[in-house]
Amino acid sequence: MQISDSSSRILAGLLEARTGQQLTMSRRWRIETALASLLRERGIATLDELITILVMGKEPGLADEVVEALLNNETYFFRDRTPFDLLARHALPELAKRRHSKKRLRIWSAGCSTGQEVYSLAMLFAENAQQWQGWTIDLLGTDVSGTVIGKARDGVYTQFEVQRGLAITQTVRWFEEADGGWRIAEPLRKHVRFQVHNLLEPVPHPGEFDIVLCRNVLLYLCAEKRVAAFERLSSALADDGWLMLGAGETVIGQTKKLIADSEARGLYRLDDRHSGDRRSGSERRSAARG
Repeated sequence: MQISDSSSRILAGLLEARTGQQLTMSRRWRIETALASLLRERGIATLDELITILVMGKEPGLADEVVEALLNNETYFFRDRTPFDLLARHALPELAKRRHSKKRLRIWSAGCSTGQEVYSLAMLFAENAQQWQGWTIDLLGTDVSGTVIGKARDGVYTQFEVQRGLAITQTVRWFEEADGGWRIAEPLRKHVRFQVHNLLEPVPHPGEFDIVLCRNVLLYLCAEKRVAAFERLSSALADDGWLMLGAGETVIGQTKKLIADSEARGLYRLDDRHSGDRRSGSERRSAARG
């Protein structure tokens, strides 16, 4: 199945218009694989025929299905492990001290896909339940795709998905058998919520997050939209909060509002030197919504 250059450009334009994500030339090899299942389900013979239908507007909703199929939703439990070790070893113990009087933490996973990152965070807290007894832990997962958010809310994963990143003991402890696989147990689910959200939109309620994870999302945005995304992310942080990016991402040359934390490589914090009058968190969020 071949796709013409013009059709490829149309699909790339559709994806960027709907989500802000770029489908660069180096990633366009994914198009055929990503859309193969959709073509079979719709009875469409070729990708160029798909483009014709999209352009003519013959089938309402088809564009949404195409965008969903083109999104990269790769994720798994405790992905890359090292970032979670960093949170458990440095960020969470430090926040436990800073927030001891209020006993409340808010963590946002932006671009959470099917939810494994958020549930992995829930496991970190649950496996240290005594330390966090009496705390209110709010774990928010967002993604631009309604399909993956639906799966995250259901919390049901296949045997293969559960085996990726989890030990057998964790599977036994935090899952229960369900139709189609394994369902996240209620003690984890009660701390977690999910919503559809585009990173370029206003910060999700209530804002003022202690930790924001945005891993392997920004690299798909063009330079201009990446700068805009960093504006949102910086406005979402508590004044002493942290941002975590993917291993191949950085704030260097993207924003002056965030700098690397010298004590915790892989975490970024707000830089007071470039914050102007250091408006309050609510004022910064209002500006980002503007």
